[in-house]
Amino acid sequence: MKKRLLFTMLAVTCFLVSCKTSFPVAQQSGKEDMAYLVFVGPRQTYGNGSKPVQVDVDGKTFDAKVVKPKVANRKGTQYGVATGNRHVTVKFKGETIYSKQLLLSSQETKIINLP
Repeated sequence: MKKRLLFTMLAVTCFLVSCKTSFPVAQQSGKEDMAYLVFVGPRQTYGNGSKPVQVDVDGKTFDAKVVKPKVANRKGTQYGVATGNRHVTVKFKGETIYSKQLLLSSQETKIINLP
C-alpha cells in the first residue's frame, strides 16, 4: 500500500513539474533597427525567383528574388536594410525598373511592386 501511494505521489509530482514548461517565454522580435524589403512582380517577367533583379540601396548592391503578389506576404524573401531615408534602385537585365527614395521605419516590411 505504501509503495502504491509513493508511486502515485511521484507520478503526480512529475506531472506537475512537466506542466511548468508550458508557461509563456519572452518573445524576441528580430533586430531592432532593421527594415525589410520584399520584391513583387509578375511571374511571366521574373519567373519564380529564377530571374533575380539587382537592387541598389544607397550604394550597396545585391541580387533579390521576385515573388508573385499572392505569395508575397507568406513566402516572399525579405531583405534586411537599415532604417531611415534610403534610395532604392532596382535593375532587371541592365535596365532601371524602379527608383525611389523610401522612408523605412524599424521592423517595417515594404513591399515593392515591380512592373
